Amino acid sequence: MLGFDRITFDPNVMGGRACIRGMRVTVSLVINLVANGMSVEEITEAYPYLEPEDIRQALQYAAWLAEETVHPAESASV
Repeated sequence: MLGFDRITFDPNVMGGRACIRGMRVTVSLVINLVANGMSVEEITEAYPYLEPEDIRQALQYAAWLAEETVHPAESASV
């Protein structure tokens, strides 16, 4: 995964789920906090060990996972 140096996977931490810098803070937690309206400032206040770059990269990782490739349907020949 190019560019995701803050997203880590360790089978011994949170069951191998995507985490922030090896901590027991999952990317999904960060994404849910943002989705529920928390600002970067509110998140870093509630979780002082997180940095704004951690939140930005969690969002980028989620966007990367959600990226879709659209394949146009082939038109049927009549």
